[in-house]
Amino acid sequence: MLSLPLRGNACLRPLEIWHAEEFAAHMDRAREHIRPWVGPGFVTDDVEGARGTLRRYAERQAADGARLYGIWLDGTLVGGVMFVDFDTGFGQCEIGCWLEPAAEGRGLITEACEALLEWAFAVRGLHRAEWQCRADNQRSSAVAERLGMTLEGVRREYWPYGGARHDKQIWAVLAPEWHARRQ
Repeated sequence: MLSLPLRGNACLRPLEIWHAEEFAAHMDRAREHIRPWVGPGFVTDDVEGARGTLRRYAERQAADGARLYGIWLDGTLVGGVMFVDFDTGFGQCEIGCWLEPAAEGRGLITEACEALLEWAFAVRGLHRAEWQCRADNQRSSAVAERLGMTLEGVRREYWPYGGARHDKQIWAVLAPEWHARRQ
């Protein structure tokens, strides 16, 4: 089993199709909490929807694209991190995350995202990593800051949700900045 230990009794490992039932149960706990902040195609309502989401990521990973990783705390799936986009031709990626309320405030997302960024820059040789979030998602913006990212801009009224349009922030870190920060 491939697994990366995180702080406390948590670990990061690939989230795969065979986790569909566990992912669906996790979505039942997390759905309403994450729905305003993540794309509608990610928030599933049942095991078949969970299987479909996991299959889409598996297919994209097989093509050296997007990837999906779960965070397990005390043996329970509580959230995860992902390469929303992964493009070696352009040398860039976008990372994202989600977490159910019971696991917040433990630093798990920051630590897991650091692992993804280190792999993207040091192993895969990418040059740029982005983080995109609604401008009013202060927790997400704080993670981007902790990762050493720079706020590059705001797309005004980009994100439709709940009958309103919300601004979206674009954060990024470049490989030289990442490597300098890690030393």
